[in-house]
Amino acid sequence: MSILSDSGATEPGHAQTDLTVGAFTERGPWDLGTLDNTFPWQHGIDDLRTRVRSQVPELTRRRLVPPGRRVVAIASQFGWALARWKLQRGERSVSESRTDLSQRLVTASEHLGSTYIKLGQIISSGDGIFPTELVTEFRKCRDQVPAESFAQVREVVESDFGRSLEEIFVEFDREPLAAASIAQVHRAVLRGDGNPEVVVKVQRPDVARNVHADLAASAWLAPFLVGRIPVAALANPPALVEVFAQSIVEELDFRLEAQNMLDVARSFRQLEQTGYVVPRPHPRLVSERVLVMERLDGFQFDDIERLEREQIDPEEIVRTGMIGFLEGALVNGIFHGDLHGGNLFIRDDGRTALLDYGIVGRLTEPKRIAFLRILMSATSNDVHGQVEAIRDLGALPLDVDIDEVIRDLGLDGGGVDPTSLSQTELVDEVNRLVKAMLGYGARMPRELMLFAKNLVFLDGAISTLTPDLDLFAEISHIAMWFARRHGNQLAADMGIKVDAFEVDLTGVKAQFGVDPATDSFSYRELSERRELIARRFAGHDKPDEGQ
Repeated sequence: MSILSDSGATEPGHAQTDLTVGAFTERGPWDLGTLDNTFPWQHGIDDLRTRVRSQVPELTRRRLVPPGRRVVAIASQFGWALARWKLQRGERSVSESRTDLSQRLVTASEHLGSTYIKLGQIISSGDGIFPTELVTEFRKCRDQVPAESFAQVREVVESDFGRSLEEIFVEFDREPLAAASIAQVHRAVLRGDGNPEVVVKVQRPDVARNVHADLAASAWLAPFLVGRIPVAALANPPALVEVFAQSIVEELDFRLEAQNMLDVARSFRQLEQTGYVVPRPHPRLVSERVLVMERLDGFQFDDIERLEREQIDPEEIVRTGMIGFLEGALVNGIFHGDLHGGNLFIRDDGRTALLDYGIVGRLTEPKRIAFLRILMSATSNDVHGQVEAIRDLGALPLDVDIDEVIRDLGLDGGGVDPTSLSQTELVDEVNRLVKAMLGYGARMPRELMLFAKNLVFLDGAISTLTPDLDLFAEISHIAMWFARRHGNQLAADMGIKVDAFEVDLTGVKAQFGVDPATDSFSYRELSERRELIARRFAGHDKPDEGQ
């Protein structure tokens, strides 16, 4: 029997029903209908997501005794890395010392395998969240994961689908298109109506068991690392393990990823975000370890010459990215959680193809409203409202004194311009802020980390595509766009009078460290400020130089 004959294959001249409910290509290899939970792999999908998430507390709980021999291997690798770093750090600058430590942590992660390579890949796309040196070094291991043998790939596919590879596919490339820590992807051609070209994502054998063992071992070790890793972003290793566990356990079941694809596609369509395309998962060929999906084509988003040839406006790409991401999160409470250059590309029609839905942010209603309040408070100079919303996201304890936090962190206008500080003063100020945040019991909730990480990627996209973009004008445009388009919902959710809403970028300007009277500020100017601060922090510049 044909794989596609009873699973929604499109016929010539047939209108795609799924285009009315999802952001897909105009004509796909199959029709997903109304996305109404009718596919075999969707049965009990919500209960499955709940069961998977419920594993996290057990995997990360404090244990009295080490959970298996894996603890010894992890402790040995990272302990040896830290010991050698301490023995050889000498009189190096802060930046040089961090680079050396980061290199040793990367080496240890690569020796430990899939779980730690995946953690490294998350860190590698976390500019602004993790230290620059750590991000730079972990980028070197992003694409250096050896592929599984074709025999192992065949075994996983045939075991999950109960048929031989040849019964399902006319062609199946032995060499993968890409190999990551959790899975690898292969080009293939389905056997059936039209013989469509597809991409097959295949999970590495035993990776789920290994990840669970690594999480349990890491959770046991993490408390011993508090205060011992001199990297500010990792000052709370137990919290980092918990956040990481929340993300990776869902990635281990490709049925959840396929559902993420449908939910994000539905969100884009509801919001009339026509600038995005989501690949269709196959109606039947999805299992815990194998995901067959539509293959999309295009080119890298940062290919400036290609954009010019295709007469695609880079500013439209940036604006599509900003508004599409923010609107999905703030209005529908769902967003792609792992934006980076390998997960998206530009199609010839100018639409952005968005790939890899293993990590997706899903906001509860209180958290969605908290994110809304952050955006609206930031653009109306309501500092108190911003900090309250951050607290409501779970980044601060519910009983924290908001006014005290504002004073201690200099958010009331009492902060200092970092470009005016010497290296010693800058390091002391960073340490003071980190100590203050930890003193308040601050943590990085998963949703906030994913949201911030995506903003960092979009920040980099602006740097590449539109470095002369006026940031103040763009922020004002997005804030007013939200107020006009979603005014009724904002009024209902936040109890504000949208007609009376006015953009006030005083607080935003303070965060950028510029004069409140400044009318425009390009990304190029922001980059120059950041470079100056980085040089100052590394001790390569002085306050009276380069200003």
